[in-house]
Amino acid sequence: MARTDENRRDRPDERLDSPKGMRTRVLPTRRRNGRGDAFGRATEGIARAMGTPWFLVGLTLFCVVWMAWNILTPKALQFDSAAIGFTALTLVLSLQASYAAPLILLAQNRQDDRDRVQFEQDRQRAERNLADTEYLAREVVALRLAMRDMASKDFIRAELRSLLEELDRRDAIDDGDPERTADLRG
Repeated sequence: MARTDENRRDRPDERLDSPKGMRTRVLPTRRRNGRGDAFGRATEGIARAMGTPWFLVGLTLFCVVWMAWNILTPKALQFDSAAIGFTALTLVLSLQASYAAPLILLAQNRQDDRDRVQFEQDRQRAERNLADTEYLAREVVALRLAMRDMASKDFIRAELRSLLEELDRRDAIDDGDPERTADLRG
């Protein structure tokens, strides 16, 4: 029974001019709206900024300025008391930490998703490279087999010499020259 063109399109790995086992897979993509992606990029930016030495220097300077203001300024301008352990500063730092942890986790999840996609693409690339390598190996073997069937230069020369000798013998016999015929036979 003859195959139809539709069946051939469904099975691309049966073509003779492509490596064996080539498959095309399309990864499912998540649908993202622009707002969710912007939020993800923002969380990554914040998490990336929090992981820098400049953030630590800035946070340290912020705390030093806060404490210096509340210790050195007159009581009327102070907004956080050193006597009770800078309660407002503690609350501000706790609030910052409570937001920092989820933002870092969100950024880490996005990085995990990117790593997973990159791993899948690397695996597919390695699979294609393996299929291409197998295809090329089969082609090299086919060429080697074809080269074995080809006549070598020495073989062709030997065949031509034997044909020339055969023609010389026939000419000698046809000419009726007994000496030349004996030389060629002997």
